[in-house]
Amino acid sequence: MSEIETEKISTEDRRNQIIDILTRKGRVKVNHLSKMFGTSEVTIRNDLSELENMGLLERIHGGAVSAYRAYYNMSLQERIKTNEEEKRRIAIEASKLISDGDTLMVNSGTTTLLTVQALRSVKNLTVVTNSISIAQEAGRYRNIYVILLGGNIDHRNQFTYGDDAINQLSRYRADKLILSVDGISLNNGITTFSHLEAEVCRQMASRVNKIIVVGDYTKVGRTSFSYIKPVDGVDILISDKKADRQELNKISKRNIEIRLV
Repeated sequence: MSEIETEKISTEDRRNQIIDILTRKGRVKVNHLSKMFGTSEVTIRNDLSELENMGLLERIHGGAVSAYRAYYNMSLQERIKTNEEEKRRIAIEASKLISDGDTLMVNSGTTTLLTVQALRSVKNLTVVTNSISIAQEAGRYRNIYVILLGGNIDHRNQFTYGDDAINQLSRYRADKLILSVDGISLNNGITTFSHLEAEVCRQMASRVNKIIVVGDYTKVGRTSFSYIKPVDGVDILISDKKADRQELNKISKRNIEIRLV
């Protein structure tokens, strides 16, 4: 076994480790888990059934996939508290890349919101965003001039999207984009859970000089629902030290600077 210790572990510990693997990889197979934990496939299926009943995963033929969709049904504050320590470290690191007088594009997301909070001491910033929450936060700071993109509103996730937002974006260029993502991998590129925001993110990426992607370890190696762009063209990826190193090594070969905090 390569990922866990070979000695017997408790049912609770085994199930916790199954969730950890799902968080990192997005999918598990019964036969692989059976060999990994040195237990029967019946036992693993019982584990998966119980975890599914708890809303922590979804059963599929031969295994299970992550139930991370539940994350997007949380309130903004609940999402911030998920991996909050990692997100705050990532946000602080991203803020170090912003200089006085910069113009920024920022999409919606908890890590981007935390990044804006970390920009209070940077002078004379302009922030173009489709996030209502970020616009409200940045609007409290006298050092930030805020442009909130108009358009349709996603009420659950508090962002704007659609033709009006895209048309407005076409009038701007910016120095940097801080892009919060739900998945980044070499094979499947940068992805987001919301198909409504994907086109806004694509347009933002085409209108800046530097793309800074921010995402905690659960996003690295994962593929989410809606495609934004390939990893090529991303300048900097900021994640945390729990991120999948094998995937990061693949991404770094595309001349992308990787910062782990």
